[in-house]
Formats: sequence, C-alpha cells, structure tokens
Amino acid sequence: MTERERVLAVLNGQKPDQVPWYADLDYWMGYMKKEGKWPERWAGDRLVEANRELGAGFYLQGYFPFKEVHDGVDVQVEDRGDVRITHVRTPHGDIRQVEQWLSDSYCWAWPEHFVKSWRDLKPLAYLFQHTYYEPDYDLAARRHELIGDNGIVLCYLPRSAFMVMVVLLAGIEAVTYAIADAPDEFEEAYTALRQNLETASEIALHSPAEVLMIPENLSSEVVGKAFYRRYVEPHHRRWVRRIREAGKFSCVHVDGTLKGLIREVSETGFTFLEALTPHPVGDLAIEEWEQWVAPDTVMWGGIPGVYFTDLVSDDEFDAFVIRLLKTMRRVPRYVLGVADQVPPRSRPERIARVRTLVDQHGRYD
Repeated sequence: MTERERVLAVLNGQKPDQVPWYADLDYWMGYMKKEGKWPERWAGDRLVEANRELGAGFYLQGYFPFKEVHDGVDVQVEDRGDVRITHVRTPHGDIRQVEQWLSDSYCWAWPEHFVKSWRDLKPLAYLFQHTYYEPDYDLAARRHELIGDNGIVLCYLPRSAFMVMVVLLAGIEAVTYAIADAPDEFEEAYTALRQNLETASEIALHSPAEVLMIPENLSSEVVGKAFYRRYVEPHHRRWVRRIREAGKFSCVHVDGTLKGLIREVSETGFTFLEALTPHPVGDLAIEEWEQWVAPDTVMWGGIPGVYFTDLVSDDEFDAFVIRLLKTMRRVPRYVLGVADQVPPRSRPERIARVRTLVDQHGRYD
C-alpha cells in the first residue's frame, strides 16, 4: 500500500497493511534553507519530494488558504532584520507588536504582544472589525498532483478566537487578567475576533483541502478545563460538524501536555488529534493514550522532535520508535508522526531511519 492509502484507511476506520508514517519537516526545512543546506532538487513546489526521499508521508507544510486584508485601519510593519514591529493606529488608541528572531532556535518569539492590558482591547477589536479575508486556494489545488500517492492535502482553519488571543495577540497572563479586571471589554474584543474569524474559517472550509486542521497549539497547563469549556469547546464542536458536513477530515494540533484536556478535546468529534507528545517529553505514555481518548478518535504523533538530533543515541532512538510501533500496530487508530516537528540540526539519516523501522516493526498484529 502507499502512504496515502494507509492513512486514508486509518482515518476511515479500516486496517491497512502497516502503521502510516508522516513527518512535518517545515521547521527543519526553514533551518536547512537559512543555513544554505536545502538541496536544490527540493526547491519550490518540489519540497514534497523531501518527504518522499526520506520515506515519510506528506501532510504539512499546511497553510492558511486565505489572505488577510485591512480596510479602514492603519497597519504598518517595520522590518529591522531580526526584529519586526507591527504598528496599528485606531480611533481608540494605538497598539503594537514586536517579533524577535531567535538565531539559536531558528524561530520568531513575541517579546511584546498587541495586548498588554485590558486597555488595549478596544483598539484590538477595531483592528478585527476592519480586517477581511480573500480565498487563496492555488497551493492546495497544486498539491493534489504534487503529493500524489505519498500523502494528503491539508489546510488550516484559523485558531479559535480564544487561542488566537492566547498564542498570538496577548498571552495567557494578559488574557487571564483582562477577563478578571475588565470582563465587558474582554467580551467585546473576543466577540469581534470570533465573528471575524468565522469568515476566514468559512473560506478555509471551501478550499480544495482533504483535511482541515485547527492549529491550536493547545496545552493543558496553559488552557485548563474552565477556559476550554467556556471559550474553545463551542468553536471546536461547531467546526468539526461543519467540516464533516463538507465531506472532509478534521484535526486539531495539540502539541502540549495531554492529561488535563485530551479527553474533552477528543470528545468534540475531531477525526484525529495531531502532534501528540508522549512521555518522557510529554505527560502521558504512549501505552496510556487509548485510555484517555474517545473510542473513534485517531491519535497522530509519537516521536518527540529531540529524538531526531544527536542528543539521542541511535540505539535509544531505535528502541523508542519500536516501542511506539508495538502499541500502534495493535489497532488501526494511530498514525506515527513527529511531536511536534523535526527540529533544526536534526540528522537526515535519522528521519530516513524511521521508514526502515516502520517496515520492520509496524505491521499490524
């Protein structure tokens, strides 16, 4: 069977010949390109060949299939190389966001969010009341042919409004204080953001993607049960239903601690939970996942990113992957993946090694 046939079998509740293996190489690819190590044969649309040559199915790099347009609000981006500053000027005051490039970890961080306190909520609401979206489907359409039998075409919905606030616009501390200190102002801004993101979600729903992901980065030590049930769960239930009605598969990007929320998230009806991280990096051993996840939900993930680096020996890597496969091959409810991404400085031969281990140890019992 091909990797596409394998994963579609699992997502449809059927048993393929062996456990599907899919890798998110986006983070590693960014590092390789910045260091001038990315092979020319994988340039442009041919990046899907990296997965094929390394023996892993392709589903990411996913992307948001829409463009953001501002109308009636002044948004200026100041690029200073390793620092990027976004200024937003509104009739209710100005806000700004600062992003800092971290050269050691090859990623951007947010030393300054738009929302520092509840006083920034009104200009934030104004920003999203004047933000619109246009479809951008071309890449998803091309990927059906580019990926072929080695994967599936995935696009992102926006995060839920609450997680956009937590991950991108404010941070959990500012959000928590705003809810406590200025509940009316928070609800006004939250409602403006939620209504705005509904239009972007609708555009994503009608994209050529086969799978739609809500890329929450949902970790239970940040968002507990109370916040989840009040703000996030209604969004999940609504869009899981809409995605199912559109004839597509749904998933949520977890990438965090599991015990506090995994049962609640799985019960909303997602086809699969993606980027599940097991112990010792996460808080739940692979052997325990089934006890915490709703019976019809597929579990996708397993290999922590650090295992692809020289911080882990070859013997330890092999033993860990074989242990994962021992659990995954019992029932067709798993897709072996990376939790969360293959990181910078990973060894290509380590990525390729997974193919050999899956072929040797991944056939169903």
